[in-house]
Amino acid sequence: MATAHLDTDAHPIADSAFIDRCRGTLDRDGVLVLKGFAQRDMIDRVVAESAPKEAAAFYAGTTHNVYLTSPDDRFGAEHPHNRQVVSSKGLIADDEIPADSPLREVYGDKAFRAFLCGVLGIDQIHPYVDTLSSINVHFAAEGMELGWHFDNSSFAVTMLLQAAEAGARFEYVPAVRDANSMGYERVGEVLDGTTAVSTLEFEPGDLVLFRGRHALHRVTPTEGGTTRMLVVFAYNDQPGVALSDSAVATFYGRDA
Repeated sequence: MATAHLDTDAHPIADSAFIDRCRGTLDRDGVLVLKGFAQRDMIDRVVAESAPKEAAAFYAGTTHNVYLTSPDDRFGAEHPHNRQVVSSKGLIADDEIPADSPLREVYGDKAFRAFLCGVLGIDQIHPYVDTLSSINVHFAAEGMELGWHFDNSSFAVTMLLQAAEAGARFEYVPAVRDANSMGYERVGEVLDGTTAVSTLEFEPGDLVLFRGRHALHRVTPTEGGTTRMLVVFAYNDQPGVALSDSAVATFYGRDA
């Protein structure tokens, strides 16, 4: 059972009062960190099965704007819409995750999915129908980083597997944009380093739910010889969703 891998004494995911408290925190702060959500032996096993695949992972380094969109010719190169930041990481895709991995047990567990639905305030949650996107393990070796950006999805579900020796800080600024504003002034201040940012602290085994559509966020460069490893549990609130051929080529370096 997937729950054997989770500390359900500290985090009673089937308890409605616990779900309500978690939802309240996520709604208020835009982020929820559940400390020690996964048992230590699960994390050790996943690191042991993932680390040997680091060298063969697909690595991509790119520049992009914070909106993850194409440049807008109406603005100059230094406008907040068009300013470029750097992102680099390696990953292994869902089809490279072992069939008996604890990650699969947790990802597919009905109680875990029901918990996520309750916390996120959605009726259903579904995996991607393609063979690559549902579970990904990300590697950030020394010097790798994720530049400032907004997420396209309404929520992200992640768990740190292995921390870097230094660096690799998750920094964010909430409520930078909304449905009525691109937040150019605030974006410019963040990129210029002239406004305060928050740092999210979490350790291996902590579950993190983050709403990054309106919160600008990044991961600073990894420092030291220990690779940062993170698993992304990717879900949709609608069934039948798959990545496009172009997205598959961009994210995984393969033909769909």
